[in-house]
Amino acid sequence: MVSANDFRNGLTVEIEGNVYQVIEFQHVKPGKGAAFVRTKLKNIKSGGVTERTFRPTEKFENAHIDRNEMQYLYKDDMYHFMNTENFEQIDMTDDQVGDSMKFVKENEMVKMLSHAGEVFAIEPPITVELEVTETEPGVKGDTATGATKPAIVETGAQVLVPLFVNTGDVIVIDTRTGEYSKRV
Repeated sequence: MVSANDFRNGLTVEIEGNVYQVIEFQHVKPGKGAAFVRTKLKNIKSGGVTERTFRPTEKFENAHIDRNEMQYLYKDDMYHFMNTENFEQIDMTDDQVGDSMKFVKENEMVKMLSHAGEVFAIEPPITVELEVTETEPGVKGDTATGATKPAIVETGAQVLVPLFVNTGDVIVIDTRTGEYSKRV
């Protein structure tokens, strides 16, 4: 059990049957009246953010989030993942996966986040190296600084890249932002 007085950023708690992560918290002690804790909470499963206030003595159940490393095998009508320690496989639909797999190639490792055995999110690696399969050739002298052009990488995702990147180049992409980092 954790009290509202012990809230800190990143803490996950169970409130009214839902699992929330504390994004922001502030202890408020007004001149008159009792102190309270003002929080901004993110619902882990739906992604919605709410603001709530609590008395410092209110207690909540600590929610344990499991992070399991799994290997992405392949995609047909579903996404298929395997635990490399016990070879257990998990299948997930497009709706469950969302956009988290658009930069992940087959056989890459991802982290599955679950609560009470239910997977609610997939964390891809922070950076991935992908080959550019399609892009327009850049013309020298087109711009003064920092121009970009669209490129399609081997997973089928579209990324904005600098003009000097060509088809066949291997680039590094930051999966948190979906942006080009560097050319390998």
